[in-house]
Amino acid sequence: MTPPPAQASPKITLERSYTANAQDLWELWTTKEGFESWWGPEGFRVEVRKLDLRIGGELHYDMIADAPEQIAAMKSMNMPTSHSVRARFSEITPLKRLEITHIIDFVPGAQAYENRSRVEFFQEGRTVRMVVTVDPHHDPEWTQRASMGWESQLRKLPAALAARG
Repeated sequence: MTPPPAQASPKITLERSYTANAQDLWELWTTKEGFESWWGPEGFRVEVRKLDLRIGGELHYDMIADAPEQIAAMKSMNMPTSHSVRARFSEITPLKRLEITHIIDFVPGAQAYENRSRVEFFQEGRTVRMVVTVDPHHDPEWTQRASMGWESQLRKLPAALAARG
């Protein structure tokens, strides 16, 4: 697998705070039910096929466009409305840090490459500050798309937390 070429795009860094405890957020990232409850940009959902939470453990899921506007957008870009995603857990420090390395093999015209996402949890009283850092993608346009996707899916986290009770 070829790494993406050197580029000017910086890493994506997103920070959010939630009235929650680190355990609840951790479970949203590390369990099948949790992951499926929020992962994917708005208009998409995921179905987890495998989640083996250990260093080197696999994370496989299907990313599925399920909103009419997202289905139309995917078709207009000549991309499938559903695709399988493969990743592995590359760092695990329970309730503190999680790193997932995704294999990006669905971009038309681009060779497959790896992309790392790291999330860190900081319990601060009754809130948790969550910092997500994502490596740049193979070109600035896809890095921007990834940033927009992350912003979108992070907007889904409060509802997933509320549904936990």
